[in-house]
Amino acid sequence: MKIVVIGGTGLIGSKVIADLAALGHEAVPAAPNTGVNTLTGEGLAEVLTGASVVVDVSNSPSFEDQAVLDFFETSTGNLLAAEEKAGVGHHVALSIVGAERPPERGYFRAKIAQESLIERSPIPYSIVHATQFFEFTRAIADEATADGEVRMAPVFYQPMAGDDVAEQVARVATAAPVNGRVEIAGPDRYRMDEFFREALAGWDDPREVVTDPGAHYFGAPLEEHSLVPLGDATLGRYHYNTWPGRLQSPK
Repeated sequence: MKIVVIGGTGLIGSKVIADLAALGHEAVPAAPNTGVNTLTGEGLAEVLTGASVVVDVSNSPSFEDQAVLDFFETSTGNLLAAEEKAGVGHHVALSIVGAERPPERGYFRAKIAQESLIERSPIPYSIVHATQFFEFTRAIADEATADGEVRMAPVFYQPMAGDDVAEQVARVATAAPVNGRVEIAGPDRYRMDEFFREALAGWDDPREVVTDPGAHYFGAPLEEHSLVPLGDATLGRYHYNTWPGRLQSPK
């Protein structure tokens, strides 16, 4: 069947395209660089013609609170309207584990706004909640760095490989809509400070990881279970200590 992947040329989207193609589906990447713009609506009608499923793994170019909210509300609204006209039967969106908990971060509020639009739409849907990606480990460490120290809260942390995220998104996209959320996570649960201490040591990074119970995550306070599933979750296959990309994380 024809499956259109919004954000299909990005980190996760390109992997989803490959997984769907390997399963024998017509997987079509849709992004501004392929002539499809969900903010303006350009190319949407054309790319959705004949599509059975739409997978949205797109992301905002800006994480500023208002900008990211505007992105997800506009993009998702345009996409759902175009899907309804095209007769799409399943909308799949990638979101974040913990987004529905007290949304102190503007990004989380924006993702909840996106999910609310999907839930109110007449289109059957599945929302995939994923934990943090291995590929973003260095960026998270860099954001938490102050005065040469990486300050991390000792909360639970359960990251996963982008390959596992894509595999599960593809699995959900080719199954019946759940009209709810599916949670996915890495196979191992750590304390966040301990995970980053080991990760930096593996890069021979001289920065000290300081355990700080008051450390924020991209500006938001963290509680013990803020970043991990609270119930059942599908676990990925890749462990961080054997993940091929762990030492090639870009500097």
